[in-house]
Amino acid sequence: MVLMRSFLLFLKKSCCLTGLLLVQSMAQSQTVAQAVVQTAQVRAELQAYAPQGVRAGQPLWLGLQLQHQPGWHTYWLNPGDSGLATQLQWQLPPGLTAGNTVWPTPRMIPVGNMVNHGYEGRVLLAAPVKVGGGLTGREIEVRLQADWLVCKEECIPQSGQFVLKLPLAASLAEHSAAFEQLLSTQPVRISPAKQPVSFDADGLLLRVQGLPTELQGKSLKAYAQAPEVLASGLGMAGGGEWQRGEWRMRAALHNMRSTEPPELDLLLVDDSSTPARSWQVTLQIQGEWPKPQTAAPQPTVTTPPNTAAASWPGLISALVGALIGGLLLNLMPCVLPVLAIKVLSLTRSTLTPLQRKGIGSAYALGVLSSMLALAFLVMGLRAAGAQLGWGFQLQSPGLVAGLALLFTLIALNLWGLLEWRGQWVGGLAAQMVRHPVVDAFLSGVLAVVVAAPCTAPFMGASVGVAFTLPAWQGLLIFLSLGTGLALPFTLSAWIPATAAWLPKPGAWMQVLRQTLAFPMLLTVVWLLWVFSKQAGEEAAALLLAALVLVGGLVWSLGVSKPAGQWVRAMFIACLCGLLWLAQPVLRSASGLQAKASVSADWQAWSPERVNQAMQEKQVVFIDFTAAWCVTCQVNKQTTLRNPRVLKAFADRHVLLLQADWTRQDPVISQALNQLGRSGVPVYVLQAPGQPAQVLSELLSPDLVIQALEDIPR
Repeated sequence: MVLMRSFLLFLKKSCCLTGLLLVQSMAQSQTVAQAVVQTAQVRAELQAYAPQGVRAGQPLWLGLQLQHQPGWHTYWLNPGDSGLATQLQWQLPPGLTAGNTVWPTPRMIPVGNMVNHGYEGRVLLAAPVKVGGGLTGREIEVRLQADWLVCKEECIPQSGQFVLKLPLAASLAEHSAAFEQLLSTQPVRISPAKQPVSFDADGLLLRVQGLPTELQGKSLKAYAQAPEVLASGLGMAGGGEWQRGEWRMRAALHNMRSTEPPELDLLLVDDSSTPARSWQVTLQIQGEWPKPQTAAPQPTVTTPPNTAAASWPGLISALVGALIGGLLLNLMPCVLPVLAIKVLSLTRSTLTPLQRKGIGSAYALGVLSSMLALAFLVMGLRAAGAQLGWGFQLQSPGLVAGLALLFTLIALNLWGLLEWRGQWVGGLAAQMVRHPVVDAFLSGVLAVVVAAPCTAPFMGASVGVAFTLPAWQGLLIFLSLGTGLALPFTLSAWIPATAAWLPKPGAWMQVLRQTLAFPMLLTVVWLLWVFSKQAGEEAAALLLAALVLVGGLVWSLGVSKPAGQWVRAMFIACLCGLLWLAQPVLRSASGLQAKASVSADWQAWSPERVNQAMQEKQVVFIDFTAAWCVTCQVNKQTTLRNPRVLKAFADRHVLLLQADWTRQDPVISQALNQLGRSGVPVYVLQAPGQPAQVLSELLSPDLVIQALEDIPR
């Protein structure tokens, strides 16, 4: 139940966020208003119906007809578990007043475990118009601003500006059949028009009287006209029962109900005939509404066995991809230093085979447990509505600064500076030698923290799929990813034969130990660069100064008394003063948005810019990137700045867009979700009239050039 509610909440808020993007989808609308707006998914046309002409006191209807491409749908007044109702905003000349929208009878559209209410095929949304006196001239002009959300496997917000000139004297009956069908199939008010209903343990007990006798024995579907009051899909699993001429059904309350209306309009639909017939009744609520947190039983709907679970071949493919991706993560610059230090620790001659196995097992346990914890955290936050993806932790400037401090301390430890009055013999590593299993476990945790932002080849699709699957399948994928990450070190600890591959202990170990400090400091340089992108150059300079002072404080631990006490006090005072001086900079940095490092050839990505390019018949290449993504930076240097690739882009007049995800951006997160991905890098090549093509995370010049050549000119 909790999982279902969280899943619904996530999808609902995702679609609400998509609704906010409606104002950004100008590319789906026409820059010059006209009667027809055509997109790849919908043909929308403004129509009028006035059989006696546009005259005072005579009927006039205006409507928007939507013709959906196969598989696509838009939404009813109550969209159901997700989606947004189509919005019509009329702009009429003086003397004309538009009434409320007249909605056709909707149908139930199952989407996984949810049910939406909407329309497929061709549908007409209309409004009656009251015509007053005083109209002059030979014709008038009516305008409409329409916004709709069209969905298939993904949802696309679209809009249109329409204009239509209506002659005053002539009859307007070209579209009479569509308007007459809409009016003839409007719901019939039953008698009594208002009927009492009450609650029981399972929700709202519907008992409707006055329905036609020919309906008895038939199943009916029920739609609440107000959204988020009753559960969606009422009647899909069997539309109630008949007792003594009365139709009865137990209607579950909506999982996210936040209102307690005293009355509720209900639409009852018999879709066994074409067109469907419908009846309307107003429910008068008797008794007190249950509290929302306790009034959320499972919806009374049984959807077809088309769940979100992956097939076994698909799941195995994702598991293999995650395993290979986890293995390749060990080669990432942020992970390799940690792994090298751990492998070096196995060369100690004092370790017994049993101790080596314990260290290897502890490292694997640290990797797998922290991988699952991070996966649970991301899934939970996403279910709560947060637009997050894999690697989200490095979107936090505070965590980036903490990791920079941690790696600085590790480098100082490798240089032997974490020593104080003989108590820290051998530095921090010597302390960890006393508890090597704990050290190995924490090293596994650290490996996951620094590895998660990287999206290795084969890994991106698997992680993206994991967030769309049932929890048990998604967690299996993360376990496979963690297994790949932990496997090299764990095998080297468990298999005795690998000990022969390791060099013998000697003086070289001290040199190697100190040498490993340099890749640690290079990682700090990378983290400082990421931090500068997130918080600005001033904040990065302050962080660098703080790291220098921390280094000085660590050095002062080895200075003997009494000078050592004064030196340590000086460094502590300087650190406190720096933190005090940094307050204004940190406050301003908290609201700073990450700056996309776009060059003259690249523009900042936005849904509006993509839609505009599609309307202008221009090919688009989108680089979903982040400063903390090492793979992104490698691909940028080796491929995206390659002269051959840049020439291919220029020859095809490709619009280059960069979506920078260095800091949390819910719009970019939403776009990644629609592509089935949860991390970066993601590279998308999109041509007008064709589905978006997602390229491999590991780019090459030949791969990009071949993808461009495959697009028909």
